[in-house]
Amino acid sequence: MKNSNLLLIISFISIVACAQRYKSVVIADEPTTIDYTTEVVVNELDIPWGFVFLPDGALLITEKSGELIHFNAGMKTIIKGLPEVYLRGQGGLMDIELHPNYRENGWLYITYSSSDGEGEGGNTALIRAQLIDTKLTSVERLYKAEPNSKRGQHFGSRIEFDTDGYLYFSIGDRGNRDVNPQDITRDCGKIYRLNDDGSIPYDNPFLEFPGAKTAIYSYGHRNPQGMISHPDTGEIWVHEHGPRGGDEINRIKKGGNFGWPLISYGINYSGTSFTDDTDLPGMEQPLFYWVPSIAPSGMAYVTSDIYKDWKNNLLIGSLKFEYIERLVLENNKVVKREKLLEGMGRVRNVRQGPDGYIYASIEGVGIVKIVPNK
Repeated sequence: MKNSNLLLIISFISIVACAQRYKSVVIADEPTTIDYTTEVVVNELDIPWGFVFLPDGALLITEKSGELIHFNAGMKTIIKGLPEVYLRGQGGLMDIELHPNYRENGWLYITYSSSDGEGEGGNTALIRAQLIDTKLTSVERLYKAEPNSKRGQHFGSRIEFDTDGYLYFSIGDRGNRDVNPQDITRDCGKIYRLNDDGSIPYDNPFLEFPGAKTAIYSYGHRNPQGMISHPDTGEIWVHEHGPRGGDEINRIKKGGNFGWPLISYGINYSGTSFTDDTDLPGMEQPLFYWVPSIAPSGMAYVTSDIYKDWKNNLLIGSLKFEYIERLVLENNKVVKREKLLEGMGRVRNVRQGPDGYIYASIEGVGIVKIVPNK
């Protein structure tokens, strides 16, 4: 009888612990507070990973398959001059961003998977280039993760500049969670920071560590595919895919260890556990996490007055559930969630355009504009 009672107590404790482990700060979904319509601005795109607005209003769009598209006045033009893209699994042509002083210097930045370098397979690379007519010129490779791998998972990758002009980009753990993310002498599972020309900033956190990859700014990441520079604080915020549960939003800190895979709010895809810890000393906690996972991709911070009820909110694409999630923040805590663009397709990226409107790239659809109804 005593053994039976003991087993019951142990089972109850285990259930409570499990419930606490997977109890995120998710707020119940509610209907959207803004009536809106959608307008397909660019149609017939397959997997439009990244897009950016040029000063003349044209768009540059990266297709994962390896095409860089210039779109203007209803016309698509394929831009020539890209390096060879290594296509495997989640790898391909990924993000694109303009230099903050693009009007003056013409530099644009692109991440893609490349087979250059050590070993078979590929890994994530970062280039900068200038666009002359319909061709990339002055192409410079600024970073290439090593070694290559034949694994098809977790290439990242997003690009962002902060208010001081530093360049940040992400590379996922490449499916090697037990080796890469926690080792600063190895690439992958990291957020990197460079000067705009690819050189290493003098105050990067691991310059004095023997053997460290000195471009690393933070580590312990799984697969970050969303990144913004917060318009008020200048902080870099990222979101990253968890395994089964445990997608996260993280405020990036210099030298910060974000814990993967030693801490997590997720479990293996098989349903088994790989860690009993959701926090450990010296490791950062997420600003927010999702259980279940939404498979986040792309992120925008709304500053536009066009969407008054959405101002200062985060918009995040969901690949898994095919919507944009609007997160209302109060004191850097999520207090409300809403779903937008439900059922249109897998949302790969979200941006606020220079005209103040929100645009999303949706797989199999194209670039979609959200227009509030007056």
